[in-house]
Amino acid sequence: MSQLRRLPVETLSGEPCSDGSAVITEIARGPGGEAWPWQLTLILMGQEVDFPAHTDLRRQFVALDAAADIIFPGGRLQHLSRLQVARFDHDNDPDTCVPESPTRTLNLKLRGDTQGELIARPLNGAMVLLAPNGWHWLLMLMSGHAKVIADHVSQEMTPNDMMWIDPIPGHPVRIEGGGDIVLARLPAP
Repeated sequence: MSQLRRLPVETLSGEPCSDGSAVITEIARGPGGEAWPWQLTLILMGQEVDFPAHTDLRRQFVALDAAADIIFPGGRLQHLSRLQVARFDHDNDPDTCVPESPTRTLNLKLRGDTQGELIARPLNGAMVLLAPNGWHWLLMLMSGHAKVIADHVSQEMTPNDMMWIDPIPGHPVRIEGGGDIVLARLPAP
């Protein structure tokens, strides 16, 4: 049977950056301790924040509450609309992020050949998730309301709720409701 596991937000604790520009909360990471294959973090920022340089990973990044400008070495600028996912690697590593107003951002870091995907979008009605063998989903409801239905199990969600969805391969999972959601498709542990 598919499993729906709520991730209690109150168990997550954030750490301020050394310069005080943001608070970083690790949501989850893949196995391996400090040598994790993937890591998912929520970042609260109200001002310009420096991106740490990484030569060993790829990053997917999405601003959740407000648009943001990403500035690269040499001054190149990439404007990200709210909920627009950007992808970076060591050949395209940004310097800073400048939000238009205070925002939460989600950051998925992937090492080596590890695969994963961030999806941020409005939820209007119903959507269906499928996960092939070896994958699971993390769902975050940013605003609105949602009901997650897997096999004969369902759970209601309210804003800022997070949930792991471990579907049986080939069994669809329905998400019904209205609001904004972020999904992370990640390798199952």
